Amino acid sequence: MRRILPTLATEAALADQGAEYVLGLDEVGRGALAGPAMVGVVAIRSADLPHLKVPDGVADSKMLTPARRLAMYRDLEDWAAGWAVGACSNHEIDQWGIVHALGIAALRALAELEHGMNLGADCNLAAILDGPHDYITPAADSFDAPDLPVLPEVSTQVKGDAHCASVACAAVIAKVTRDQLMVRLAASDPALAPYQWEHNKGYGSPAHLEAIRRLGPSRLHRVSWHLPSSDPGRG
Repeated sequence: MRRILPTLATEAALADQGAEYVLGLDEVGRGALAGPAMVGVVAIRSADLPHLKVPDGVADSKMLTPARRLAMYRDLEDWAAGWAVGACSNHEIDQWGIVHALGIAALRALAELEHGMNLGADCNLAAILDGPHDYITPAADSFDAPDLPVLPEVSTQVKGDAHCASVACAAVIAKVTRDQLMVRLAASDPALAPYQWEHNKGYGSPAHLEAIRRLGPSRLHRVSWHLPSSDPGRG
């Protein structure tokens, strides 16, 4: 089967419609049992598109090895006009549910990006969000939303990380950021070491599931999720 490579065609179409910047967004950590979920955003200046090339090797982040993602990480940061990663904690996921939490994480990323790039309310922004559902716009109307200079016009793209270069780059940056955080968390507290997040990044690997059964959830687990029950016969 022929591999699909991301292009800048969707970004160029949005630029032709008047967007000054096109933003690609993607989430990581939605299905994890522990740790935050994160949303990465990458900004492309529309004026740069005529001579901008898709970075070598960029693809759906799930198709790349951890070593390959890490190797291209710095180049992607330099390629973009701006980038940011927003997070929602395991406690916020438990309180709000994953969809609203992802919306707030995306708005946090957008706020950091826009403030860092000094984008004002008069700036025309278009966003491409990976997936079939816009969880950003509804979250912007909530009390939990951060201060945002301008809310971009959001369009969704199924398999956006496979088709849109900006989304693919955002996915890689967010994935590397979250993976590195989970490794640091695993090493930060001996009580967290048995869950082996340095290997599974908070997802439900056999070793992680076994540790939850044996020890119960940690302070960083999503307790509202269907975690394995502790086995009273162990210990």
